[in-house]
Amino acid sequence: MSKPYRLASLLLITTALVAPATAMAQTDPAPAEPAAEAAADAAPADSAEAAPQDDTDISIPGAEIVVTGRRSANIERTAPQVVSVLGAADIARTGEGNIAGALGRVTGLSVVGNGFVYVRGLGDRYSLALLNGSPLPSPEPLKRVVPLDIFPSSIIASSLVQKSYSANFPGEFGGGVINLTTKAVPREPFLTIGGSIGGNSETTGQLGYTYYGTGSDWTGFGDGGRNLPPAYAAWRASGLRINDPSVNQQAIAGQFVNASNAVLQQNNNMPVNWGVNVTGGKSWTIGDAELGLIATAGYTTKWRTRDIAQQTANALDLSSLNTNVRRVVTDNRVVANALLGLSLEFGDNKIRWTNLYIRDTIKQARLGAEDRPDTADANPGVSFQYQDTAWYARQLIDTQFVGEFKPMDGLDVDIRAGYANSQREAPFELSFMYSRSNSPTDPYGQFFTNTLNTGQRPGSATIAFSDLNEDLYSAGIDVTYDLAARVKLILGYAFSDTSRVTERRDFLFQGNNNIPLGISLLRPDLLLSQAVICFPGVDATVAPDCPANPVAMGIALVDSTGSNPTFKATLRNHAGYVQLQADLTDQLNLNIGARYESANQGVSAVQVYTVNPTLPPATNLKRDYLLPAATLTYEISPQLQFRLSGSKTIARPQFRELVFQTYYDPDSNRTFQGNPQLVDSQLYNAETRLEWYFAPEQRVSLGGFWKKIKNPIETYASFDGNSVTTRFANAPEATLYGVEFEAQKYFDLSGMNGAFWASRRAVLIGNYTWSQSKLKVGPNDPVQAYPFTGATLASQFFRDGAPLTGQSDHLVNLEFGLEDTDKLSQQTFLISYASDRVTRRGPSGQPDIFERPGIQVDFVARQGIPLFGKELELKFEARNIFGTKYKEMQESGDNRIYYNLYKTGTTFSLGGSLKF
Repeated sequence: MSKPYRLASLLLITTALVAPATAMAQTDPAPAEPAAEAAADAAPADSAEAAPQDDTDISIPGAEIVVTGRRSANIERTAPQVVSVLGAADIARTGEGNIAGALGRVTGLSVVGNGFVYVRGLGDRYSLALLNGSPLPSPEPLKRVVPLDIFPSSIIASSLVQKSYSANFPGEFGGGVINLTTKAVPREPFLTIGGSIGGNSETTGQLGYTYYGTGSDWTGFGDGGRNLPPAYAAWRASGLRINDPSVNQQAIAGQFVNASNAVLQQNNNMPVNWGVNVTGGKSWTIGDAELGLIATAGYTTKWRTRDIAQQTANALDLSSLNTNVRRVVTDNRVVANALLGLSLEFGDNKIRWTNLYIRDTIKQARLGAEDRPDTADANPGVSFQYQDTAWYARQLIDTQFVGEFKPMDGLDVDIRAGYANSQREAPFELSFMYSRSNSPTDPYGQFFTNTLNTGQRPGSATIAFSDLNEDLYSAGIDVTYDLAARVKLILGYAFSDTSRVTERRDFLFQGNNNIPLGISLLRPDLLLSQAVICFPGVDATVAPDCPANPVAMGIALVDSTGSNPTFKATLRNHAGYVQLQADLTDQLNLNIGARYESANQGVSAVQVYTVNPTLPPATNLKRDYLLPAATLTYEISPQLQFRLSGSKTIARPQFRELVFQTYYDPDSNRTFQGNPQLVDSQLYNAETRLEWYFAPEQRVSLGGFWKKIKNPIETYASFDGNSVTTRFANAPEATLYGVEFEAQKYFDLSGMNGAFWASRRAVLIGNYTWSQSKLKVGPNDPVQAYPFTGATLASQFFRDGAPLTGQSDHLVNLEFGLEDTDKLSQQTFLISYASDRVTRRGPSGQPDIFERPGIQVDFVARQGIPLFGKELELKFEARNIFGTKYKEMQESGDNRIYYNLYKTGTTFSLGGSLKF
């Protein structure tokens, strides 16, 4: 007789490698490859063929029992949770330059804004990103989640997305967790050198704007020209307020603006995009151990110009405009990255040390114009001109140590420790507004003037300095013990300590009525030069940077953030968990566990002034949670299995959301303010899934999910004068439910006539997610909507039945094309679609503001060509072939207001890499 036996695997992504998936049988368990390595090795980047799944019958001579087993590199099938894996071949097929773009092809995932991944329609606050199993800090002021577009795909070996919660993960698990695995030490030495060149139909060779900067901005580092001016640095160190009589405001202001940082330069032929990268690795045998090294470095520079229409409404039905600005924005984005990894393997033990550096900068220039409607405000018929320059530098440094040890049979011990630092610097954010009266009786009516915030006529100038520094320490240990042949017990502990200091200093240049209109015609660097700023008769020995000048106008500074310029945020988390992985029968597998987390999150203002400090109230969220999770997997047949899971998880406010301080996001063109009264959200999750693996590498799955969210954090908009500010508050409750479908199928074309088809196959990969979300807002539900202390009802900010912000009802991804199974040759079309999603609640009772992502069609071709005994890989990309526009808008009947509308254009690139 025979007894079939199901091979179960355990997936613990809590080490720098995804922890070993272990096959269990009636005989001694046979170790399997680490899941991350299996995912990466399943389909090498230079081959379209994935590692086959093989079924093996093991006959024992002289015995009556035949054990039928199945060994598979298909992590999605063998994992005890619902996971999606992007291996090296999957990433390469998409052709994406960063991992965020590749993840956007995964079922239920969408990429929003500056590289933030939404899982199942839930915003980035509900996503968790790990690198080699360890947490990462974010260089973004508004986020605690790291933007994934800063990770070049060249340094990532695989990515695993788990959507059903298990206790080995941090409790901040809303939609899912994304674990990125960096490239491992190779089995054979190699060196790969590559490069690319490309352009965009709306940018390359077209009109754009820039400014000089430091002259070395193309490196992404500059040359020190953006260091704090000496007078400003001395004032910061003094602890005095800017309006203290002993502070020489004119000396400070006179060092802020110059021709290098304030004068826009028009370029009618914007340059091309290009990049280079090099990767190499080697291993050495030392006695019984193997030492390995891998290193990679890359550099890319890209230009993007957006001709943006930005409007706000002056009526609830959107029938009239309040503002209507046309702004051209040009970004020069430079990314430099490097990775160095060392590993040591001896016996069944492995040690890995990984070091990562990423520098991501954006040099931005903006020029806008507006003809204000006569009915809009107090400036009827006036035209405005807006000019802005900025430099945003993001940086991530990460070092991780991981050890995997097997001290005895049936016992595995994994330890990990990491330190990461992220920074964001934005010095000299300059903004200028000039106005023109258009009056024929005004001698200056046809000229743009700037009287610097005086009563003569509209005009303003501001400068801002912002800085963020975040340190994250993490450590953990996991112990896996075989309780029985088919039962494993996992005990774990994890610790993380995050500390962030963020500062923003905003200053308004304050003029006076003595400024002649002729002076107000000057361009920004001349208008705010020392000659104009300094008072006449100032003693040069007292203010050497502000000498006496008979034509000086006496321009001063107003500190717009004088009450709370600097904040410190911390999050310290201790967690322990227990998890049981068991085959209850030959077909029934159970993964059950619970996690206990004790976390203390705080945000408080830092005292930077020595005179009359006035600090806003601090926020301290100290909570303990017990978070259970269970997944049951039933194997209906050797190819068909059914999953059922349930769990409780949480979502904490992000640091910046707790800080009541104004912040401008240049990517979304939005202004934000935080709410120190936010509290944690709690999620109750349920999921079911049917999976059919009908052939190697091929599958069909259908799943459903449901989530109840208590106190979800939602965004809403409010008017501040003529501008719109995005704020945050806890809505009472929300539900999210939906259905996911995915399929992967290959079609053998070798039977077709001609040598071209001899080893080719057609590829069809598709997924669809339908989801619905609803806010539950009762008539008497309270709300804490700081600073609107008089507003206490949630119905004043949120509408019952409205969808969650960031949630799309429909997400579609489709990949189809041809590939050669014997050599590198792929031609793939990629289609993605996301339906409308709300970005924030409308201000003052207006309709909600929403995005319309629409359809994007891409084409990627990869071809291997023999060259000097090596293989040259060529890659051609065409992105957004049909030029879908970006639209963020409001609608009321036939009335429509565009908050952001611009053409993204079609992007083309050609690249190549040679492996030695």
